[in-house]
Amino acid sequence: MSRISVLLADDHRIVAEGLRRLLEAEFKLVGVVEDGRALLTAAQELKPDVIISDISMPELNGVEALEELRKVNPDVKLVFLTMHHNTAYARRALDAGALGYVLKHSATEELIMAVRAASMGRTFVSPAIAGDLMQAMRDGDDANEDPVRKLTLRQREILKLLVDGHSAKVIAARLEISARTVEFHKYSMMETLGVTSSAELIRFALQNGVIEI
Repeated sequence: MSRISVLLADDHRIVAEGLRRLLEAEFKLVGVVEDGRALLTAAQELKPDVIISDISMPELNGVEALEELRKVNPDVKLVFLTMHHNTAYARRALDAGALGYVLKHSATEELIMAVRAASMGRTFVSPAIAGDLMQAMRDGDDANEDPVRKLTLRQREILKLLVDGHSAKVIAARLEISARTVEFHKYSMMETLGVTSSAELIRFALQNGVIEI
């Protein structure tokens, strides 16, 4: 039987190197990338059986990258490996279509199991967070009400750069759009989210996981 092929996305090189050694003992590691944009390209070129991705990455975070991948391949199998214990992150990851959510401190014991489960279309969640996640679901935290999902990918890109302190002119140059378009997206976000100032918009980003801290 051929080994499961795996693509790894993690922007921390030391972590990625440790994961490489762990994965190569069990699977066929076809590539390692360091940001969300590179993940999109590599996934389409290499067509791995399973993708392992961090959530917090440059360019696009892991959840955003997964949302883009599923537009091209709805059957993509992805396992998130993350430091985020917050159930909001886990809910967003699973709602985006992830088949696994593994905490980094448990990677040695759980990542292999998660990849094997994902390859068979099954879901694996780290036991350390599974109980809280199930409780959140029982409490009726409806994913359809997730405010982040109201924002477009472009709006989330702009919001991240606003939180980083960049001006509309700098954001425009980085994203190759006009400053007027940046301002349009900013005020559209404020209207969509029901906030009335830039400070409230940034507070929303921090509280709802748009910006990983």
